[in-house]
Amino acid sequence: MDMTPKEIVAYLDNYIIGQYEAKKTIGIALRNRHRRMQLDPAMQEDIMPKNILMIGTTGVGKTEIARRLAKMMNLPFVKVEASKYTEVGFVGRDVESMVRDLVASSVNLVRSEHKERNISQIDAYVQKKIIEKLLPPLPSGASEQKKEDYLKSYERMKKKLIDDELNELKIEIEITKGLGEINDATMPPEMIKVQESFMKILSSKSDIVKKEVTVKEAKEALKVEASENLLDFEAIKAEALDRAQQGGIIFVDEIDKVAVSAKAQSRQDPSKEGVQRDLLPIVEGSEVNTKYGVIKTNHVLFIAAGAFHVSKPSDLIPELQGRFPLRVELSSLSEETLYKILTQPKNSLLRQYEALLKTEGVELVFEDDAIKEMAKTSQNANEKMEDIGARRLHTVLERVIEEISFTADEKKGERVVIDKKLVVSKLDPISNDEDLSRYIL
Repeated sequence: MDMTPKEIVAYLDNYIIGQYEAKKTIGIALRNRHRRMQLDPAMQEDIMPKNILMIGTTGVGKTEIARRLAKMMNLPFVKVEASKYTEVGFVGRDVESMVRDLVASSVNLVRSEHKERNISQIDAYVQKKIIEKLLPPLPSGASEQKKEDYLKSYERMKKKLIDDELNELKIEIEITKGLGEINDATMPPEMIKVQESFMKILSSKSDIVKKEVTVKEAKEALKVEASENLLDFEAIKAEALDRAQQGGIIFVDEIDKVAVSAKAQSRQDPSKEGVQRDLLPIVEGSEVNTKYGVIKTNHVLFIAAGAFHVSKPSDLIPELQGRFPLRVELSSLSEETLYKILTQPKNSLLRQYEALLKTEGVELVFEDDAIKEMAKTSQNANEKMEDIGARRLHTVLERVIEEISFTADEKKGERVVIDKKLVVSKLDPISNDEDLSRYIL
């Protein structure tokens, strides 16, 4: 990925309003990874990634930034939640599993790229297999005329297959019935080699089963078989490990949930602190065993995020704090920002609802005053109650168009206008009743 920091920020601007500093910091961090790969190998080894800690209340865009990064980048990426992990020795997921998830993500990414590069070979393999089922091969010793006729029939059949004219025909295909892969996300390193040996022994006992399917279903099943036969999986594994090591990104959400606040110091939560201590060597740089091979985490970029309502970043153990040198605070959302969130992003909430109701033949139109009123109500609710940021807009908007959405089938062909009067009539009774608003808004 060779996007400049400005291009990364511009891309994120299409989906996330404001939070310029966070976007800028991430844009520079990602660009530095590209710059590093242009240097000689000796220099590359010495340049460590500058991990990022994003601080901000829920709903201000931390997770959305991660989600959009995953779509934007052609790099191995995984988003995890720190609160889902347990200290080594406790029942649950150990922190090394996030690295194994990253490698699995990298393998899927590289395998997809190899499939794209070999798509013509895969398609040819699938077409040949299906046509052979539909058009029995000529017996040996057939005349030249019969061979010529067969080739013409083959080409006609191939054209029909490509044009999806044969999709509903039923054919019998042979499928290898194996055990499939076991997800190693929760598997301890010492078990990985055992699993691989076990799979090799049992794979020889895999049997071929015959199954009657439609041509459409056969295409998908045979694509998997073609990929297994045509792609060099050892090369894919090697490339995937290198990509994960050199360009992998792990987004650790809810990092604040494993911080131990000063108030809790007297009754220390060993599990939370244990998760931090287990996370430390991975962030610092260590070797982790995966079913695809050993990966070094020295150059994996870690982006951590947390609301830090109860705890503070300083409640993390000092060693871990030091591994996140870049810190950026995301600002709370103002009424104006909430208005922009409703109107500016691609596929904004308003556009989503307009598209959903259009499927019922209803044209939904939001007047500007109505949008401003919804933003104002959302901001007031965030101030009075828990600040849940842009997520409040979902609740408010759903409340406003609930009845229209419920009776949409009766309004086919109609143009429904959402004006300020409608918004006020739907939201004011709830907003003015503080007890009710706590439950509904």
